[in-house]
Amino acid sequence: MSTAIKITASEVNKLRQQTGAGMMDCKKALVEAEGNFENAIDLLRKKGQKVAAKRGENDAKEGLVISESSSDGSYGIILALNCETDFVSKNDGYRQLVQSFVDLAMREKPESLEELKSLSYDSKLSVSEKIIEQVGVIGEKLDLSQYAILKSDKVVPYNHPGNQLATLVGLNSSSTEAEEAGRQVAMQVAAMSPIAVDKSGIDQATIDKELEVGKDLAIQEGKPAELADKIAFGRLNKFFKENTLLSQQFVRDDKVTVEKFLASTEKGLTVTSFKRFSLS
Repeated sequence: MSTAIKITASEVNKLRQQTGAGMMDCKKALVEAEGNFENAIDLLRKKGQKVAAKRGENDAKEGLVISESSSDGSYGIILALNCETDFVSKNDGYRQLVQSFVDLAMREKPESLEELKSLSYDSKLSVSEKIIEQVGVIGEKLDLSQYAILKSDKVVPYNHPGNQLATLVGLNSSSTEAEEAGRQVAMQVAAMSPIAVDKSGIDQATIDKELEVGKDLAIQEGKPAELADKIAFGRLNKFFKENTLLSQQFVRDDKVTVEKFLASTEKGLTVTSFKRFSLS
């Protein structure tokens, strides 16, 4: 390696702006690459691969969850990028990275997490490769762990303060009234964590399990065996009311269900689907 290569501050800054790596890491990469900018970028990427391999078994339970909808509300996306510490998740650079993935997903509308990871992040890197690069920059395991896209007449996002939790709600109406109601229901989804829109959305395995548990509890409580099945079905109905969105008590007025709240807002208004992502 030639010792005559002089690395200028502007070159270091240019590499830092493009990769997000620290000033010293950028300077070291440029020196090792003998001033070749592209080779320096490759060196920083390889560093990311090495760090990713070392930290692969680490827990990445912190991070950010962000949801966003299109200007016309016809679709929305929600995603989570995990890291190891809240110190990193609160960093402006990390938030900008997550937002860049959100912006890309909003433009390209990938249908799955795998499709999102395979998208071109820029002219040189895919999303997956960008994440590996940033592992080297940040020094922590990063995991694009959750992603979904929702399409409906109106999709309303909700981002809980702190961005540890976010939701999307799809509605069958695009009216202004529906959109405002959607915001309330998106907060309901965040607070009450329903598992389906209504009982038709709950799989049979879950229903069978709830019936089995309800029957066993009834027998343990000393109820007659011939009544156990009836009691189990009663408990199943309670499970539906507590865990399906439309049947839940509306958090802002527990005298009505979410279904009745929507109907009082606009005739026929209902939820078509929802998504809820949380880091905890």
